[in-house]
Amino acid sequence: MVARARAAGLIDAAPVAAVDATGLEARHVSHYFRVRRGTRDQRRQRAWPKLTVVLHAGSHLLFGAVTGTGPCNDSPGFAPALTQAAALLAPQPFDAVLADAAYDAEAHHRLCHETLGIRECLIPLNPRRTGRRWPKTPYRRAQRRRRFPRERYHQRWHVESAFSQHKRRLGAALTARHTPAQRRELVLRVLVHNVMLLHWPQGSFQQSKLSSQGPSARRARRSTYAPPATSRSSSPPLP
Repeated sequence: MVARARAAGLIDAAPVAAVDATGLEARHVSHYFRVRRGTRDQRRQRAWPKLTVVLHAGSHLLFGAVTGTGPCNDSPGFAPALTQAAALLAPQPFDAVLADAAYDAEAHHRLCHETLGIRECLIPLNPRRTGRRWPKTPYRRAQRRRRFPRERYHQRWHVESAFSQHKRRLGAALTARHTPAQRRELVLRVLVHNVMLLHWPQGSFQQSKLSSQGPSARRARRSTYAPPATSRSSSPPLP
């Protein structure tokens, strides 16, 4: 899969990875049915299949996937998913890894910089763990000391877009009922996601080219847009 993606020019020289997790429905239940069941059923906390992925921001290919059951903390899925993705992409390392504050941990910075050879690890500090105090560990302390590169970090939205694509194309509910079967189905869905990206015509599985350029590019595109000029001479004659 990686060799075919490289041959197609989908993997750039400095790949950027985004890590995040999402939950899927364990059964097909309509919103109308839940409303008819009443507020007690809506408030009930149920378990759901959970998928942690490492996404290549340039192509939306999923290089790492770890299955689990929610609700639970997102942080434990970071290391196995990223290690799996780095092994697939070897010998070329990721240039940067982006993740939200749920993955804020010194061990994750050490894994990226010291074990996997990743140049940049952008994880914002979690205010629940830091507050107003300076972090005591070196990588997290350096993260607070320097100016956080928000423009670079905003590429993390690619993983949210990929989850939306995945659920719109393949559905948000699994067909398997038991936990081992659901985890196998999650892995198969990741494989199908990548096959669709590799074999479908360019842009047919992803969103529009304008949406894949980021917020700043979309704003610039809208500011320079001019409606096409029309003339009476070019309009067809009325019957």
